[in-house]
Amino acid sequence: MNLTHDMHRVEHWADTHHPIWLDFIRIGLGIFLLMKGIMFVQNTDALFSIMQKSQFPWVSIGLAHYVAFAHLVGGLFIAIGLITRVAILFQIPILLGAVFFINPEHGFYSENTELWSSIIVLIVLIAFLIFGSGRFSVDHLIRKPKRDWLY
Repeated sequence: MNLTHDMHRVEHWADTHHPIWLDFIRIGLGIFLLMKGIMFVQNTDALFSIMQKSQFPWVSIGLAHYVAFAHLVGGLFIAIGLITRVAILFQIPILLGAVFFINPEHGFYSENTELWSSIIVLIVLIAFLIFGSGRFSVDHLIRKPKRDWLY
């Protein structure tokens, strides 16, 4: 079997097993990531402290721009359901870095809400990588031009 055939089978399975309530979780996830991107851009003090601690300031500047762009644009795309899986693929490395490198410095205690929110968002991103964008999405409207998206 080739990869394209397997991807079509997974996509067909996800389309037939995608309850509508998952669309609302996807929209909420996209809005959450968009807001995190806005907060990241607005919090320049934390950004400068990250760059000052880094041994490679140019790399950290590039990563900061990547994180901001991926959260702002990717969050919007996930919320509206436009190229959702691609937008999720750009988010996953950021969340893996947050879960394994950034947030564990503060420990796994219950007050470390950033770590727990990063873990939850990572799990939800992986779920939507599998399930796709759903019925209430631009992807669905592009794929199926019929008027059946409400039914």
